[in-house]
Amino acid sequence: MDPKILVPYDDSITAKTTVDTIIKLKDRLSKHLTLLYVINNDQLAYRMIPDFQVEMVKENATKAGNLLLERTRKKLAEAGFTCEVILEFGDPRSTIAHTANSQDYELVVIGRHEGGGEIRDVIFGSVANHVLHNVSCPVLLF
Repeated sequence: MDPKILVPYDDSITAKTTVDTIIKLKDRLSKHLTLLYVINNDQLAYRMIPDFQVEMVKENATKAGNLLLERTRKKLAEAGFTCEVILEFGDPRSTIAHTANSQDYELVVIGRHEGGGEIRDVIFGSVANHVLHNVSCPVLLF
């Protein structure tokens, strides 16, 4: 039976490179993946959006997230993968870790953003670093 693999995804160059690498390694990985896109609630609130527009902004963020997931799902499908897609609202660090742990994933494949540096990661922490230290399954870090 193929391992259950979670691939957190956003619209970053790192995430796109991670998907490209998954495609290159397709003979070594399960052909079934779960793509997870997390809309960061803090970023929505930070923009000082008037209360009457919050729901509209969330709807637009959901549409954009679903479009991104669908494009990525199609790209992976062309390479022979089948993908389930999940869109969540929350803090990306905790949402990815919670999803991986609560749904019994056996592997998380995630990219690490370049340019942060060790000092930045120590002070602020990266999403990939948080996931690496807070999931109960192995993490493949690109």
